[in-house]
Amino acid sequence: MGRDGFTGYHPLVTMLYFVLVIGLTLCLSHPVCLALSLLCALGYSLRLKGMRAVRFTVRYLLPLLIMTMLINPVFSHQGTTTLAYLPSGNPLTLESIVYGVFAAFLLITVITWFSCFNIVMTSDKLVYLFGRITPALSLVLSMALRFVPHFAAQAKVIARAQRCMGRDVSNGGALRRARQGIRILSILTTWALENAIETADSMKSRGYGLAGRTAFSPYRLDGRDRKALLFLLLCGGILIMGIALGWLKFSYTPILGGAAFDGWQLGLFSLWLALCALPLVISVKEGAKWRTIHRAQARSLPSDT
Repeated sequence: MGRDGFTGYHPLVTMLYFVLVIGLTLCLSHPVCLALSLLCALGYSLRLKGMRAVRFTVRYLLPLLIMTMLINPVFSHQGTTTLAYLPSGNPLTLESIVYGVFAAFLLITVITWFSCFNIVMTSDKLVYLFGRITPALSLVLSMALRFVPHFAAQAKVIARAQRCMGRDVSNGGALRRARQGIRILSILTTWALENAIETADSMKSRGYGLAGRTAFSPYRLDGRDRKALLFLLLCGGILIMGIALGWLKFSYTPILGGAAFDGWQLGLFSLWLALCALPLVISVKEGAKWRTIHRAQARSLPSDT
């Protein structure tokens, strides 16, 4: 896992980026746009999580991709190009297969972007962005993002404690294992409820949500952040205009087809690639800069003689 420079940008920049890239990924139906978004999402996820991203993709996303691709042609029969007939008598069309592939890749692309969002947009950034506007909502969002990893870590602690007491869920018959699993789940649920109450009381005692309350924030909008905001707004505005004018239109039913390829479409593809690859480019550039600095420092140190 390399150094991620994009995480150090202002929360407004990172939030706007993910809103644009996830929202436009859902709006753009062109397969080229989806392919670019998927490649950049996988690349950035690998940059953030290292081999954990590969394991997550192989273990969860790949089976989900195959299942979605197979399910759609079975239930959707729209299209004019009939390839065969199913045992039920419904036609199997080329358009339904292609759309199933598109929907499957769209699903894993959005999931991958959200996994990156969960790492970059930490709870303190969400509280900073929405704390004054909607204090309750920002607190709920920050707790929800923190809940899953914290919940899983606590479950492992409880399971280890129960194992030391001779209540391992991997021993005994099915009924015994189920009983031990239910006991762990009950303990975990009680802990989660108590932790939520303690968090609420702690935030209330600190005056969270009161009018006029001030809070320390380490985030400052500097020149680098302003340039990134300007770039995001320009890219987002041009791409939204291209969608509205139909330059990136592509339909899957009843026939496959889209807008004619021309210079405008090539320009929009390039702009979309620049937008999706922005955090990955920043991270690679930041990592190269730090490696250069470290090598320079290592050369400047006196050698042991």
